[in-house]
Amino acid sequence: MRVRLIYGLTLAVAIALIAPLAAQNPANQDSQAIKGGGIKVKGWQGKTDVSRENGTLTINDALFAEQAGGFRVTTGPSAIYWNPANKAAGDYTVSATFAEPKYMNVNDHPHPYGIAFAGNDLDTPNMSIGYCAAYGNGTFIMRGFGPAAFQVGGRAPVANPAINKAAAKNEPVTNTIAVSVKGDKVECTVNGAVVGSWPKTDVVGAGKLKSTDGVYGLRFGHNTDVVVTKFGVSK
Repeated sequence: MRVRLIYGLTLAVAIALIAPLAAQNPANQDSQAIKGGGIKVKGWQGKTDVSRENGTLTINDALFAEQAGGFRVTTGPSAIYWNPANKAAGDYTVSATFAEPKYMNVNDHPHPYGIAFAGNDLDTPNMSIGYCAAYGNGTFIMRGFGPAAFQVGGRAPVANPAINKAAAKNEPVTNTIAVSVKGDKVECTVNGAVVGSWPKTDVVGAGKLKSTDGVYGLRFGHNTDVVVTKFGVSK
């Protein structure tokens, strides 16, 4: 009886300790609709992810607007934004500078943002597009949709010393992110340093990208607030 009582108390204590941690689990945070949202920049379009976090939210539940010679993006649901006129083929580099004025001010854990590239059939169920995105905690991911989500180089974010970290919640952090297609390689660069490099065969193929040629744009996780400047493509 004494053993059972001790076990029962131990289990109760464990549950009490685990419950707060479960409440902090990033998977438990749903996307929050942004009042006055929508795409406010002429020529641009957007598409939200089909995910549990996004639920029934649409692209109008996130804000994409002009600011400071660039864009202010506040999500809302995770989404990709693009202008159909922005296309790149062959060897190219797409880059932009991403600044979180107040790190994690609309979420309780880091969420990513970055460059989208090689978009094809984006207005259809057979869309394909890749992206490299960084977090304000010094990590990055390389992923895509083809049309289902796929990972490149693993599912978990990868730390790299080249990626700037915010000093604390609500402190600013800025990173310049680029994706380059060079011959048979695709590279992700953050603040001038290559953080990841993959053969094209890792990103193009069945269930992945149709090609490395296509529309380029911007990618944001859910519940982010970012200012984007110096967005463009170079050869």
